[in-house]
Amino acid sequence: MTPQDMPPSTAPGVEGPDADGADPDADPSPPAPTARSRAADATARATDDLKDRSRRLLDSLSAHSLSARSRGEGWEKPTGELAKYRSGWRAAARFVLQRVLFRGFVHSVVSPQVQTHRRVKSIRGPFVLVANHTSHVDGPLLAMSLPWAQGRFLCTGAAADYWFDHWYRRIFVRTLLNAFPIDRGGSRKHAGTSRRLLRSGVPILVFPEGTRQTTGRMSDFKPGAAALAIGVGVPVVPAAIIGGYEAMPKGRYWPLPGRPPVRVVFGEPMISDLDESAVDYSTRIHARVRDLYDEHHDEVLGVGARGEEDSA
Repeated sequence: MTPQDMPPSTAPGVEGPDADGADPDADPSPPAPTARSRAADATARATDDLKDRSRRLLDSLSAHSLSARSRGEGWEKPTGELAKYRSGWRAAARFVLQRVLFRGFVHSVVSPQVQTHRRVKSIRGPFVLVANHTSHVDGPLLAMSLPWAQGRFLCTGAAADYWFDHWYRRIFVRTLLNAFPIDRGGSRKHAGTSRRLLRSGVPILVFPEGTRQTTGRMSDFKPGAAALAIGVGVPVVPAAIIGGYEAMPKGRYWPLPGRPPVRVVFGEPMISDLDESAVDYSTRIHARVRDLYDEHHDEVLGVGARGEEDSA
């Protein structure tokens, strides 16, 4: 008998169906899921979701942590006036001014302390450094406290109608702070400079309060710094200055005697959430800076100072 002559139920390699075409050995219905299998499925889904979110976060952070060599093609090469902000010899001059001469001055009038989150040191591209504004020395204090690899080209805005209207002031702020002019009084002559600098790989220092504190209390942040970071796609480094106002309140041009303590704390870099508005992002940055300030306040200034501040 050939295979073709065999009945369907005995043909080699074929399971014979019963009369109504169904497999007699097949389970007519899948087993109902047990509580254990449902819990396992839920755990697997939660694990996959967590892995996906972690991967997206790491991808976003790593985009800002690549080496300068591999990241270089992602930013425009500065030309013309912008080229000076990434000048090597100017950076070398700033190193001497900020980290030798100015550091010596700072240590002679206050007792500075610095604390830096480890992730700050992994940044190799541009970023927006955001801090509370306590005194005239905030800019150079932050610049000399930031790790040199991140602070080498750090620049900050300075009023064009004051710091850039005379050659000697212009040379001073550009040499010490790598400063660029910002407009006041409605002028738009230098509009867009900060954005072009970030796109050229130059980090920016911004004081979102807009002016120095007058009472020692941190004011609300204007959303410009957050909008800038979102628009260019760079991280924000939050920083808190504790003791700056107490050491040199507004109206003084020299710190109080006795070398009062001043601490600069650089927090973990931040990135904006998907579809997060500049206002919401700015609020979150303000909260992070405030948390850094509160976390170190009592250790730097003492509990008594906290009580005086709260009663002010």
